[in-house]
Amino acid sequence: MKINKLYIALLSLGLSLSFTSCDSFLDREPQSTVSPQRYFNSSTQLKAYCDEIYTSILPSHVTNNTYGIFGEDGGTDNQISRVANVRYSQDLWKVPNSESTNWNFSNIYKLNYFLSNVLPKYGDDLNGAKNTISGDLTEIKHYIGEIYFLRACEYFKRYQLFGDFPIVTEPLPDNMAVLIEANKRMPRNEVARFILSDLDKAVTLLSAKTMLTTRIGKDAALLLTSRVALFEGTWLKYFKGTAFVPNGQEWPGKTKDYNANYQYKSGSIDNEINYFLEQAMAASKAVAEAYKGKLVQNTGYLQQSATQSANPYYNMFAQEDLFSVSEVLLWRQYARGLALHNVNVAANQGNYDNGVTRAFVNNFLMADGTPVYKHGTYAYGDGYYMGDTTIHRVRQNRDSRLVLFLKEPGQTSILYPNVEGTEAWLTEPYPKITLSDGQRGYVTGYALRKGGSFDQKFYANSSGYTGSIAYRATEALLNYMEASYERNGTLDASAREYWQLIRQRSHVSTDIDATIAATDMNEEAKNDWGAYSGGNILVDKILYNIRRERRCEMIAEGLRYMDLCRWRAMDQMITTPYIPEGFHLWNTPMQSWYTDLLADGSGKATVSSPSLSEYLRPYQKNSNQVCYNGFTWHMAHYLSPIMINQFLLTSPDGSTISGSPIYQNPYWPTIPDQPAQQ
Repeated sequence: MKINKLYIALLSLGLSLSFTSCDSFLDREPQSTVSPQRYFNSSTQLKAYCDEIYTSILPSHVTNNTYGIFGEDGGTDNQISRVANVRYSQDLWKVPNSESTNWNFSNIYKLNYFLSNVLPKYGDDLNGAKNTISGDLTEIKHYIGEIYFLRACEYFKRYQLFGDFPIVTEPLPDNMAVLIEANKRMPRNEVARFILSDLDKAVTLLSAKTMLTTRIGKDAALLLTSRVALFEGTWLKYFKGTAFVPNGQEWPGKTKDYNANYQYKSGSIDNEINYFLEQAMAASKAVAEAYKGKLVQNTGYLQQSATQSANPYYNMFAQEDLFSVSEVLLWRQYARGLALHNVNVAANQGNYDNGVTRAFVNNFLMADGTPVYKHGTYAYGDGYYMGDTTIHRVRQNRDSRLVLFLKEPGQTSILYPNVEGTEAWLTEPYPKITLSDGQRGYVTGYALRKGGSFDQKFYANSSGYTGSIAYRATEALLNYMEASYERNGTLDASAREYWQLIRQRSHVSTDIDATIAATDMNEEAKNDWGAYSGGNILVDKILYNIRRERRCEMIAEGLRYMDLCRWRAMDQMITTPYIPEGFHLWNTPMQSWYTDLLADGSGKATVSSPSLSEYLRPYQKNSNQVCYNGFTWHMAHYLSPIMINQFLLTSPDGSTISGSPIYQNPYWPTIPDQPAQQ
């Protein structure tokens, strides 16, 4: 019985395609309902298998019960939800005893099952044998490439959560010794190398055939290659010498014999850093060069009438058909009555309990490329920067990305009326900061309209069907800028070109050097966690501005927390709590918008007190709120804890945690329901 439980824990079986129910599985050997003898024999069958697994792995508008852009960057210095994320609390994030999403191999099993049954039948270019799968050979190659891409994508998710992780490449037999062995954690850089290897295979196979951008393609694989390589290169650089990298001080991997004498394949951690940064440079440049002349046009203004020309850049995130959008590499197509989401309603109303922070708004440059703090005070400005006493004023003369996506009361939200859109607000109201409704309430006073269509037909509740971008080429330009600077310490000609193209598209001065010269890192640190790296150290001005560009371009596209972790950008909160703020509420014209402001610190309080700050502080309405005294941080929180049940299942006697081949992540205990130790 224990073997079967271990098998379930390792592989998290609950597979719609591959296995019968877990209850019956406990009492017998696993039997596939997809017989490889009768399946995987044609390109059509390969495609069907790929189609089934796409939605459970690829990013889209609806993931993890959030609504895409209104949740993926929540709980960072960009966006915050109504209830603070426990990762910023002193002791509320705890080691789980068991958890369905922790140490999960269900998708990995499905992908390995495909490869183990398809590759023997596909002989071309692999083992010299004759291909026995019927159909167009280029399509067969393409679908195999998709599976390699999806396995890389799934492994990237797990490796971001846990760092060191088992590398499992085959569907495993129900055998205790084999399963225990499979739980051994490989050093994180080896996992990253494995991901890159899968992506190399994917690039080669996907090159065989050009598909519509609703299917994974070669360029998407190259972009993901650059993302993974940049992640590991910068992680190794900023965590060098710590418990979070192989052979670092207190690295828990050394406690196990199988990692005790680990040596980097490249010879040293410095060589390993350079290897990954160079991989990121090569992959990102391949995409950047192909698409730098295809970036979607940004008119610089928000369309406000049906007769006014549309803004293609704005509409890229809010239209039904993305096939013709040149910079989109991969997107998910939704369809009326079939696959639906609620992103348009979220954009139209309160962003589903995710508000934009004051810090993020402050971080956007002026149109002339200067930081806002060069133009008077944040509150009142100097006439060019207009201050923040109204949302209208804060949007003036700014980076067009802020102008486009930050909502302002009185703006027209629906330009094309349709009776189907019963949930649409036709005009943007005053931010409903006192409303606790998770759909319509505004957490910070600042909210985004990114992803919101001007066509009312998409606003039936939970019935939207605009397309969802998974990968777009602009990220490649940003990845190259960062990777090349991290590797060489200079801005090369390509990095400058890419940066200027992004700034030009954003209607911001292309004089990058003037922006760098005007940058005050102590001032930037007030608004941007990314000003720091590797132990509460401010980065240099050039690197910081590269990071700023990334932050402002990829607004709410799900990369912010990933970036903050790989930069090791949250150490400063270990000693100095961070208090997130929203818009300028008190002693401004915006205060007069409300008749129900209650700031007495009681459980009925609707807003924070002006004695604390003139800016709205969503977590300081009353002292019972999580993170009332500010966001704090533990080093342990850069990685997730492994559930206790996994240690017990992989222990020979079922009860001695130290007997398991698994080791816990740094500074997390092996006791259930306990917080991080440091």
